[in-house]
Amino acid sequence: MSDQLIVPVMADVIAQGKQPEYLYWVGSAGAFDDRAKKITKAFVRLLNKANVDFAVLGTEESASGDAAKRAGNEFLFQMQAMTNIEVMNMYEVKRIITTDPHDYNTLKNEYPGLGGKYEVYHHTEFLSQLISQGKLKIQESTFKGKKVTFHDPCYLGRANEVYQAPRDLIKELGVSFTEMKRNQRNSLCCGAGGAQMFKEPEKGDKDINVLRTEDALETNPKVIITACPFCNTMMTDGVKAKEKEADIEVLDIAEMLSNTQ
Repeated sequence: MSDQLIVPVMADVIAQGKQPEYLYWVGSAGAFDDRAKKITKAFVRLLNKANVDFAVLGTEESASGDAAKRAGNEFLFQMQAMTNIEVMNMYEVKRIITTDPHDYNTLKNEYPGLGGKYEVYHHTEFLSQLISQGKLKIQESTFKGKKVTFHDPCYLGRANEVYQAPRDLIKELGVSFTEMKRNQRNSLCCGAGGAQMFKEPEKGDKDINVLRTEDALETNPKVIITACPFCNTMMTDGVKAKEKEADIEVLDIAEMLSNTQ
């Protein structure tokens, strides 16, 4: 498998007189966090494999404003959002794909009110579409038969009712899939949402990510699958807290799919 990734930058593509069909919104985690960068690369590998016509904003992409808004700083959110909308509208962006459910929710539901109206896809929705259209074929999976479970990200699931797409992708892997007791609409948050990722947990008898990891461990998985870089961090930390990192991997669905190519 070649790791030579093709990542067109919007300014360069536009300068050549072309208009990419999709903008891949990388997001702050996907651009700066070392662990999340692996998810970004895995997703780009899949986009390349399916010959998707996309570009990224590169240095012109700023934070979506999700964390600022959830933390209560509406002014900062609007400043960040307006900057991004200005750039995207200048490039006549119509469709956006993102690997971050927080940005997905913000771009899809909160940008329209500020003049940023786009078709927005989470990467699980987009990959599921590529597979059903025959543009992406999943070869023999290295995870075949492995016991897995899936953690629903809040901003993908409850906030946007996207439950089926990630599960359709999991089915493609030929794994042994067990749902946690709390799943889909009744899923438990990993603890990172609402800008909680960036502060110390409040006093209690257990960190929420450890509680959610315990839900996952009840299914006796070899892999905990996530579809959000923040969930990935929280579940990885939970697995470490339970001293299970030698036995259990935490992987994004895009990483698992790119391993089959």
